[in-house]
Amino acid sequence: MTTTHATGTREQWLDARLDLLNAEKEFTRRGDELARRRQALPWVRVDKSYRFETGQGSASLADLFRGRSQLLVYHFMFGPDYKAGCPSCSSIADGFDGFAIHLAHHDVSLTAVSRAPYAKLRDYQRRMGWTFPWASSAGSDFNFDFNISFTEEQQREGTVDYNYQRGRHAMDAVPAPEPVAQFAATCGTDASTYARDRPGLSAFVIEDGVVYHTYSAYARGLDGLWGMYQWLDRAPKGRNETGVWWRRHDEYELG
Repeated sequence: MTTTHATGTREQWLDARLDLLNAEKEFTRRGDELARRRQALPWVRVDKSYRFETGQGSASLADLFRGRSQLLVYHFMFGPDYKAGCPSCSSIADGFDGFAIHLAHHDVSLTAVSRAPYAKLRDYQRRMGWTFPWASSAGSDFNFDFNISFTEEQQREGTVDYNYQRGRHAMDAVPAPEPVAQFAATCGTDASTYARDRPGLSAFVIEDGVVYHTYSAYARGLDGLWGMYQWLDRAPKGRNETGVWWRRHDEYELG
């Protein structure tokens, strides 16, 4: 069968590749500039006291730094009524153990935070074979204050404030979009309950015992953390998806 994709000589490929290289370099320079702008954002002092449950017991937000000056929190979708963690967050978290040790040796602590009770997080973490720090914010306002979890009332009234937009978001649609319903089912809950928690990343710094919030990103702002997509974007057919295809890593059929 003859391919329908454009073909050419090695010389034609090289000409096209060099043209693309210029665009890639510009993209990299733009990424460097965006990183500088992230780091230039004003810091906001965190005066509210939050408590978390961890493998080492009760902890404050400052304790999550584990003696380092910087903290990256991945807001992992695992609500109190879930029976398993979100498959998308799980695929992102599959990479955490590999680079957390490098971050730790560069004065940055990485932890996941979810609203589920710590016992649920611990059991799921064991199932997945992960070792990165994971804290439960159950009973705390942390997830709500950082616009990552929402109430049933907010969903009903269309006042969810997520990804810097207030209103009714795609995940709140009725009936629920098929991917939302599908993911909810794999988490052992319904779509509305599932959608009360969202994915995100928040960054913090501590100086002289004072914690500051420096940055948060949500939704497609997390693409760069989703390791499999960085590889697929460089594969011949790219993301090549028409729907939800990924699963938790222990749910694929062995092949």
